[in-house]
Amino acid sequence: MTEAVRLSKRLAELLPCSRREAELYIEGGWVTVDGQPVEEAHFRVTDQRIELLPGARPDPIHPVTLLLNKPVGYGSGNGANSAQQLLSAERRWPEDASGMRLLRKHFAHQESTTALETDASGLMIYTQSRGVLRRLVEDAASVEHEYVVEVSGQIAANGLERLRHGLSYEGKPLPPLKVSWQNETRLRFAGKGFRPGQIGHMCRAVGLQVEAIRRLRLGGVSMGKLEAGQWRYLLPNERF
Repeated sequence: MTEAVRLSKRLAELLPCSRREAELYIEGGWVTVDGQPVEEAHFRVTDQRIELLPGARPDPIHPVTLLLNKPVGYGSGNGANSAQQLLSAERRWPEDASGMRLLRKHFAHQESTTALETDASGLMIYTQSRGVLRRLVEDAASVEHEYVVEVSGQIAANGLERLRHGLSYEGKPLPPLKVSWQNETRLRFAGKGFRPGQIGHMCRAVGLQVEAIRRLRLGGVSMGKLEAGQWRYLLPNERF
């Protein structure tokens, strides 16, 4: 029986190539063991059939950013019933136009950037990119959000004007917002510095009850036609 060794070591011997190049081939999804793709360089092999897929390149794997359409009932954190659980190969949006090859490494060390209440739905961003984290976390106050909010009840006489400017939340005055009616029961909110719970508080302050909240956009990136519970890669030309 051949002694089990790391896949990266065996591949480096077979090609031949450097150990680092072998690791990049493996992590890039270009290597199969007995016909099955393996993306872990530490995977142990003995005398299995090891093959390199056509077009293989030992390219570094760059950080990726994922857009998720979060359904109601999932939290933004990392605990039980977290929306992050929806980031799986099976839930990739079939119409994803990025052309990205799906890799297991793309799901590792993903960080949530902009919280969304459990009873709200819509766009959430998970990223491995330090640049995206800086933009959506450190510079969050400069990123515009857009929401559609289903409401019931009778709005106060000057309610729309108060929603646009004049309300406070958690003891602090809110910045001016763009708020307009989309139809008789739907409001559109757009502005910067939104915080969890803010929209519900604002609506109650003017006599409205929130029935549903959905986030459509963060900065210049829109959810578009992304289906609920599915995700896609951020496109190269999209900017927050």
